[in-house]
Amino acid sequence: QVQLVESGGGLVQTGGSLRLSCVASGQTFDTYTMGWFRQAPGKEREFVASINWNGYRAIYANSVKGRFTISRDNARNTYLQMNSLKFEDTAVYYCALDPAVGVSELPTNYKYWGQGTQVTVSS
Repeated sequence: QVQLVESGGGLVQTGGSLRLSCVASGQTFDTYTMGWFRQAPGKEREFVASINWNGYRAIYANSVKGRFTISRDNARNTYLQMNSLKFEDTAVYYCALDPAVGVSELPTNYKYWGQGTQVTVSS
């Protein structure tokens, strides 16, 4: 089993920044993809960003491209740097793990999920 724990959420004003962290523990994989998703009240969960197993490739949702950056280190941590935050970025943010090599924006590809961390952007 894999456990994912997110942290770093909070309340921030429009235009501000936050850095989310996700730490993985438990079962290990030689290669795995990490992703960030979010879900706003009354909306479906949506893709935010994904990074491949070696950190050399990342993809982003159009709504966050140029503002958010996903990264990972060798210590099983994954990060989401969020800059120029907008009111519409308000959501619960989830990290997820896909025990595969390539990036993916499909939530069905991700086998393990964290509990989420709330991000609230005040207008």
